[in-house]
Amino acid sequence: MVGTERFTAAVAVYGVLRRDGRVLLLRRAGSGFHDGELALPAGHVDEGESALAAIVRELAEEVAVEVRPQDCVLALTGHSGPERPGDQTYVDLYFTVDRWKGEPRIGEPDKASELVWTLVGDLPDDTVGFMAEAIAAIADGSGGPTLKLWNWSDGG
Repeated sequence: MVGTERFTAAVAVYGVLRRDGRVLLLRRAGSGFHDGELALPAGHVDEGESALAAIVRELAEEVAVEVRPQDCVLALTGHSGPERPGDQTYVDLYFTVDRWKGEPRIGEPDKASELVWTLVGDLPDDTVGFMAEAIAAIADGSGGPTLKLWNWSDGG
């Protein structure tokens, strides 16, 4: 038997806040992950934390809004291979959020420099590629649950 240790993947959650045909993006800065690009509010699921608790926490931290778990709807699942050598493999969970309390603002100025509401069908060119693909797949809405595969050399 080769290798007795099980493979593990990190879990990331993404918040797709939607309003009037637009989606909220933030410009990453100082985080070491796609700095300078526009991205969805997102983060890691911590040990002992559910994915719903994680997205509620991340939205409070990153864009300073209060969201109820029941207002977060799982819309897309992704499985990401490493972007660069040494990166982790991820299971990505994308939640649409159409209701929240508070006006979004930068909650972590050391990790983001700008918030942008952009039309879902006209995302800026500097949106993180796999997130733009996820937003488009969610907006398409055709069919049931969707799984997207990114960065896999075997074609997924």
